[in-house]
Amino acid sequence: MLPAEIIKKKRAKQGLSFEEIQFFINGYTQGEIPGYQMSALLMAIYFQGMNEQETIDLTQVMLDSGKRVRFNLPALPVDKHSTGGVGDKTSLIIAPLVAACGLPVPMMSGRGLGHTGGTVDKLESIPGFKTDIGLEDFKNLVQNYNLSMIGQTGEICPADKKVYALRDVTATVESLPLICASIMSKKIAEGIKGLVLDVKVGSGAFMKTEEDAQALARGLISIGKAHGVDCRALITNMNQPLGCFVGNALEVHECLAILKNTSCFGLEPSAFADTRELSIELSAQMLVIGQMTKTMDEARKLCEKTLESGQAFEKFNMMCKQQGGNLQALPLPGKAIPVLSEKKGYIQDFNTELVGVAGITLGAGRKL
Repeated sequence: MLPAEIIKKKRAKQGLSFEEIQFFINGYTQGEIPGYQMSALLMAIYFQGMNEQETIDLTQVMLDSGKRVRFNLPALPVDKHSTGGVGDKTSLIIAPLVAACGLPVPMMSGRGLGHTGGTVDKLESIPGFKTDIGLEDFKNLVQNYNLSMIGQTGEICPADKKVYALRDVTATVESLPLICASIMSKKIAEGIKGLVLDVKVGSGAFMKTEEDAQALARGLISIGKAHGVDCRALITNMNQPLGCFVGNALEVHECLAILKNTSCFGLEPSAFADTRELSIELSAQMLVIGQMTKTMDEARKLCEKTLESGQAFEKFNMMCKQQGGNLQALPLPGKAIPVLSEKKGYIQDFNTELVGVAGITLGAGRKL
C-alpha cells in the first residue's frame, strides 16, 4: 500500500478499508509514515468524514495498538468523559465523589486540546502530582482505593496518543470520527463497564450546534455498546465558561472549594453552583450505571450526602498523597487585574472559545 494513494482515496470521499486504516495508523505510530502524510490524512478526514464502519475500524486499530486494563472488582468500574470546554473542571469533583460513594473510578484523561483545558494539565498544576504512573500502579490504586486519575500512558493506545498530539497542532481537532475514535479507544482500554459522556455544545465547545452534539453522542454510544460498555450521554451548555475560574491551578482551587464547601478568593460557595450542579448530575448518572442506586433521585441524594460529609474531599486528598501531590503547595495567582464595565448592565453572551484561547496565550495550554 502507498500512503499517498490512501490520502487521495479519502480526499475523494471514498471509504477506507480496515487494512488501509491499520496500515496507515500503525505505520505512523512506528515511524514508517512521516508526520506530514499523517497530517494530510487527518485533514482529508476532517473535510470528508468517515462512515460508521470506518470510525469503528479506526477505534479498533487504536485500541489494538496497546494494552488493555482488566479489573477483578466487586463493583462495576465506571468513568466519565467530557468532550471539552472552557473552565470544564468537573472530573476533579466527580471522580473522588463517585469513588467515595463506593464505585471504582479508573480515570485516564487527556491534556488540553485546542482551546479547551485538560484534566491532566489541571492535576499537574498540583506540585508533585504524578499523572504518568504505570498501569500496574494504576490498577493497584483502583483496587485498593477505588480511584486513580492518570494521563494516557505509552502502554494504552499509543497510536491515539501520537495522533492526538498531531491533531492539536494541525487544526483537525473538530472532526467527529477522530473525536469518537480517540475518546472510545482510551475508555475501552481502561477496563470500564460504564461510561457517562458530557457532550458540550456552544461557542466554547467543539460541537457548536445541538445537532452536531447529538451526532457525536450517538457515535460515542454506538462504539461503546459494540464493546460492551454501558454508555449514557448528557448534552450540556458551553455558551459560557463553566464555574468562576479558567486556568489550571485556579480551577483546582474552585474544585477544592466545592469539595470542602468553603469560600475561594472571596467568593462564597454559592458562586460555584453551576459547577457543583453539573458534577452531581454526572456523578448520579455514573452511580445508576454502576448499579449503586436504582433511581436518579436516590443517586443525587447519595452524591449530596457524600459531598457535604467531606468524604469526597478526603478521597481526593488521599489520591493526591498516593500520587505524590501536595495540595498545600497549590499555586496562587501572581497578579489580579480588575476589569470594570463602563456602564451598568448584564452580560448577554460570551465568545467562550476566545476565553479559552486567552488562557492558552497566558500559558494554560499548548501552542505547538
